[in-house]
Amino acid sequence: MESTRAAVAGARIATIDDEAPVRVALARLLRLAAYEVTSFESGEAFLASLTTSCPDCAIVDVHMPGLNGFEVRERLRAAHPDLPLVFITASDNAAMDDAARAAGGVRLLRKPFSGDQLLAAVAAALAGRPSGQP
Repeated sequence: MESTRAAVAGARIATIDDEAPVRVALARLLRLAAYEVTSFESGEAFLASLTTSCPDCAIVDVHMPGLNGFEVRERLRAAHPDLPLVFITASDNAAMDDAARAAGGVRLLRKPFSGDQLLAAVAAALAGRPSGQP
């Protein structure tokens, strides 16, 4: 995994989650892996930021007030259709896998997930490799 991380060091990752502790933990882990991280508390704030800068990958919580993760993806389709997304959720609903796949997510991670799982999902997203699972 070290060679994969080295190949994408400095990639710009956006994290979108309405829970501050989750945003902080995600940002800390990603920065330790040499990624540049920008965090957003809502889908609306993330979408507004795209007028000035677009990340290389986004990690998006499925369940948020306002726009949910799938709605964020739908709004991205016109201007940024190739932006890879990793969905995260606390839901254990099995139908969520199909919904994430249909929305075009590289992977769906269920909270709590490990740091290694997150970094593998981001590396797959940056490499343009579907994971075989959303």
